[in-house]
Amino acid sequence: MNRREFLFTLAAAGAAGAFAVPDRKSGSPFKTQLKKALIRPRLTEAVVKELQEAGFPGVELQDKTVTIAEARAGLRLAQESDLTIHSFMGGWFEFNSKDAGKRRQAIDTAKHNIEIAEAYGAPVMLIVPGRVGGVEMPKPSEFDLEFDETTLELKKATAEGGFAQYVIAQNEATKFAQDALGELMPVAAEHGVILGVENVWNNLWVKPEFASAFVRSFQSPWVKAYLDLGNHVRYAAVEKWLAALSDQIVKLHIKDFKIERGAKNDGAFVRLGEGSIDWKRVRRTIDAVGYNGWVSIEERGWSDAEYSGIMDRFFAGGL
Repeated sequence: MNRREFLFTLAAAGAAGAFAVPDRKSGSPFKTQLKKALIRPRLTEAVVKELQEAGFPGVELQDKTVTIAEARAGLRLAQESDLTIHSFMGGWFEFNSKDAGKRRQAIDTAKHNIEIAEAYGAPVMLIVPGRVGGVEMPKPSEFDLEFDETTLELKKATAEGGFAQYVIAQNEATKFAQDALGELMPVAAEHGVILGVENVWNNLWVKPEFASAFVRSFQSPWVKAYLDLGNHVRYAAVEKWLAALSDQIVKLHIKDFKIERGAKNDGAFVRLGEGSIDWKRVRRTIDAVGYNGWVSIEERGWSDAEYSGIMDRFFAGGL
């Protein structure tokens, strides 16, 4: 077995591990176990102390200017501190830019960021594979996508049709994203880093079934879904996103959103526990789809200690 085959096997085993049934000695009503993490730019001794004092065993790092040597030093610090760097935020990439040079630059940057993730010992790199803007598009509540599950070609954005420029832009973005991620997959395999595809208000694959079809189209353990539990509730309930992506989910972000149809953006982000999301139902759905793993808090508003307690209650099913 060569290196790539070995890493492929590891990734497949990791994905399958998301459905492993942990023991119930803790008395939890859930078969799945979740672990809480915060997001920080870099790892320093001060950051480690903050995380430990607040009761967080994991961290997701996001500073993309870090050098490979600095990332390796961060990994050593984490290991010495019994802290897990569970993910690296590779960020937004202009895979669907009209400029071919920018598309190439985005792919090359993503390759470098994969190297950073490996140096950190992070098994997953978050990646947002483009965005659509500058065209007329439906309101979040108006989207009713009709697409080909095999080709991923979007036919209609709403049941009534219209929004032709958005449909064209979506289809172009899908093609460019598939091309870019297809080039990145062997790089990810070489470095042992799974690409966690996330939608971040980028107006792409805005319905659960479409997002799921996009991720599954790669048929690879190196391309999975990084689901933010609050990002797309304005399009569909969180439980629907969880159910559609299910075994493709490699990591979770958590934030809250209060829906107000008719308001700008159909609502706004609010502090965890103060929005429209039914967190008890979400926790049950996480259990139903079998996700075990890390949940990173991606919002501000509560203190780290308060977030730690909130996450404990959420994991236990009582938020």
